[in-house]
Amino acid sequence: MPEGYEMPHSARDELDGIIYLPRLCDKIRKHHAGTLHPEFHTNLGLGMDLWTCQFLGVDYNDLKAQVLAGATDEDALIWARENGVNRPDYEKAWFLAYMKNRGFRDDLSKRLAERKKEDPKTDRDDILSFMDYIEVDEGRSL
Repeated sequence: MPEGYEMPHSARDELDGIIYLPRLCDKIRKHHAGTLHPEFHTNLGLGMDLWTCQFLGVDYNDLKAQVLAGATDEDALIWARENGVNRPDYEKAWFLAYMKNRGFRDDLSKRLAERKKEDPKTDRDDILSFMDYIEVDEGRSL
């Protein structure tokens, strides 16, 4: 990673059973501070960012405004629950499984296979999902 840039939190980080939310908030903060590597800019508000916002029932830009106004991750989740959808535990479990397994034998499998081939460090048989890919690509272990 070039100097001056920081990796966002792990995609596997959770807050009150909501996977990915700490990463989403961290990416917003780092982008605003100018420390998020440009490779992340294209997908801000898309992909897993979007799916997390959809699960919470809030608009990405509205959540972004809360985070940039100084909301902690916990504050952002409280705001999302007050302004979006407060999901029951079984839906949280579904979302957790959905996010952890995207790319494994689903409509994104081909895209994952293509991404893995782009770099020798990610061209591994033990990378089965995009969450696995993100962890290895960003230098974390599975």
